[in-house]
Formats: sequence, structure tokens, C-alpha cells
Amino acid sequence: MFYILNFCYIIAIATFCAALPQNVTKCHFGDEKCLVDSINFVIKHYRKGIPEIGLGPIDVVNIADAPLIKSVHVGAFWLDVSLTNQANYGFENTTVTKVQGLAKDPTSQTITISGRIPSLVHRADFSASSHIWLVKMNMTGEATSEFLNLMFTLKLKVILDFRNNKRYLRIYELTPSVEIDRWIIYLDGLFRENMDMTITLNRVINERWIEIWNEWEPKVLKIFAGVFLSMVKDIFDRISYDDLFLPDD
Repeated sequence: MFYILNFCYIIAIATFCAALPQNVTKCHFGDEKCLVDSINFVIKHYRKGIPEIGLGPIDVVNIADAPLIKSVHVGAFWLDVSLTNQANYGFENTTVTKVQGLAKDPTSQTITISGRIPSLVHRADFSASSHIWLVKMNMTGEATSEFLNLMFTLKLKVILDFRNNKRYLRIYELTPSVEIDRWIIYLDGLFRENMDMTITLNRVINERWIEIWNEWEPKVLKIFAGVFLSMVKDIFDRISYDDLFLPDD
């Protein structure tokens, strides 16, 4: 759900690949307006991805299984939550607003990519176990989340690897940040034998969504950062940094 920015930087890199369709504009190093325009063109016209360079679909982005919350099983209260069969919907409606740092020497400054997604929907199966005082509960079901007006920023620090007399980009630090106007959550099947309880708990969750988001945000962003890095690694390994841009002359 929160891997938001994973696809955007893939598009940023893919936009300048020589194997791209001819209607995609290649840019000079550091040409921020050209970079923004080209990335947004790819987002709008290639929602199913560009297989030639390894860019997968962006309208449906599958995410690996991951634990969301893992507590130490001591004390009166603990909670474990795991997510499986995850997918995000809505990346194809992203508008990238800023791209900085993709200069001739990308190590000279932090690379920054920012943008907005009007609605990002995340669907997954969840399994949860909790212990509250003397009561232990196990729950499974389907989770649907919608993030409204999601504003994101990726900050990346990179180093250059040299292979076959060419420069290849490698990320060694990624700091994502996200702001949202609203988070709408529905957990189906929390209490399969008591629909009233399921409805009541979902209502409480949505009334207190800000508190939940503030608590879960660091965990979500950590998962997102790992997924993003794994997605862009193959592209950086295959395409040299200089081949992503127009020559200086």
C-alpha cells in the first residue's frame, strides 16, 4: 500500500532509457522540467509498463507478503499483524511535481523526487493475533485501505559503480516521507460470527485514523523503502547512468 514511490522512481529511470518508445523524450542531465514532463508522460501513456526495460504495470502493483506489526509477547497487551496477497491500485494517476539531483554527477547532492496521488487503494489479506489481559484473539480477513491526496517525497543518496567503462547507479540510502489528507480503512471478517462488532470496530478505527497512522507510519515506510530498493535494483544494474540521458553536446 505504501510503496508509493517505488514505481515513481522506476519511471524516472525508465523514462530516459534508449530502448523506450520514440515518443518518450530523453533529457539532459539536471534538466528538471524535462525530467518531470517525461516521467509524467510515461505514467499517463504506459500504465501497463514497458517490459523491454523491466518496468512492470503501474495500474496494479503487487507487493510481497510482509509483517506489519510484530510485538514482543510479554505483558498484558501485544499485537501481531501480517499482510499477504497485497496489491496497490492508483499509481497510474500519479503526478510527479519535482525531480532534483539527477545531474552529471549524481553523487554531488541528494536526489529528490516528489509528487501527488489523488487516491491510492491498497488491498490485502490480513492475519492478526492479539492478547489483551486474559483474552487472546486470532483474526483473519480482507483489508482495504484508501489514502486520499497522498503527497510523497523520496530522498536518495547514491554511489557510482564502474563496469565495462560505464557508470552504474547504486542507492545506499533512501528516505521516504508521505503526507495524506485522509485514510479510509475497512477490515472485513474481523469477527465473522458478530457483524455488529466488526462494523463497530471499523467505525472506531476510521474515527481515530490519525492516531493509527501516526503509530504505523514508520513501520509502513520502512517496508516501502525495502520494496522500492528491490524494484529499482535490476534497472540500475542493467542500464548505465549515462545511457539514461542525452549527451552533453
